[in-house]
Amino acid sequence: MKNKKNSKIILLPAIIMVVLISFGIFYAYWNSASPEQTCASCHEIKSSFNSLSQSSHRELHCKECHGTALSNGIHSLNEKGEMIINHFSDKIPEIIRIDEKQLLAVMNNCKRCHSSEFANWGKGGHSATYTSIFLDGKHNKKEQLNFDCLRCHGMFYDGAIPDLVEPINTEGPWVLLDQEKAEDPVIPCMACHQMHTEGETTIKPDYANPSSIFYAQSSNETNLSFYDRHEKMHIPSMMLPKLQLFEEGNSVDESDDHVMRNCVQCHAPNGWHKAGSSDDRTPRGVHKGLSCTVCHELHSNNARNSCGQCHPVISNCNIDVTTMNTTYVDPKSPNNIHWVSCEDCHKDDRTINKSNR
Repeated sequence: MKNKKNSKIILLPAIIMVVLISFGIFYAYWNSASPEQTCASCHEIKSSFNSLSQSSHRELHCKECHGTALSNGIHSLNEKGEMIINHFSDKIPEIIRIDEKQLLAVMNNCKRCHSSEFANWGKGGHSATYTSIFLDGKHNKKEQLNFDCLRCHGMFYDGAIPDLVEPINTEGPWVLLDQEKAEDPVIPCMACHQMHTEGETTIKPDYANPSSIFYAQSSNETNLSFYDRHEKMHIPSMMLPKLQLFEEGNSVDESDDHVMRNCVQCHAPNGWHKAGSSDDRTPRGVHKGLSCTVCHELHSNNARNSCGQCHPVISNCNIDVTTMNTTYVDPKSPNNIHWVSCEDCHKDDRTINKSNR
């Protein structure tokens, strides 16, 4: 009897050891082998892998962005386990999409390669959190929270406004129903960038041919796309419609920059396309036809030093534009940079004539 007990005591650790070694070997293989032999071997992942293979991220292994079964402890192991169970039980959606929590985990990996862009995004307005947007008492008292808020703020959120915050009125006080979302960003990288979209990797120019260094280069912004919450898909900016804007019944000319087409999906006028209404900031007046990107840096949105790019400190009209109140934030600004006109500075023809001498 003692021998049998001893043999069982010895056998159990041996079995555990064999299982752990086998798991370690399999885990090492899975994380080092080609995705075609691992992740993409499942047919439901094939389409995502095919799109990745055409993108500028095609040199990266899936784990670089999506992590491994152990990259986030028990949570990752549980998540990957559910995927396997769903695979064999045929609980597979027609189109596989990662949820917001997974998306933010992927986004956290973006900064490993795009550290500068990530840092600039972090100090800009687009890094706003659920708390700063949905618990803004000043805004909530003027405009009641509604379903359209999530079109631009929290576009990847799985629920609806009543699932996120209460009460839904203009009295308050407002609280987040899910406190885990308090510091999550409402406009993550993927709001404007599709990771698997078609793109080229960096190619060194032909230094013997100067024209190839600049003129032959393709725009690095062609990968820009807008995530449509309702369609649950990214729409390339080149395919987005150009904004139709009207002022006093007349059409307003605007830049055809496709980057700006992304901007106006959120910074948009009201349903009647009235210039300056709602959150429309389309340049008019002396800046008519300019794109948002002429003044605003792409990731930080900073426009502090943009005036000096076009206006010398001492201008022909002897007005230092850098000292003028041109801000959009101040509703009393006499020279709102988005639609300042000649008349705002030059009150009559005598002023204009004097400035041109």
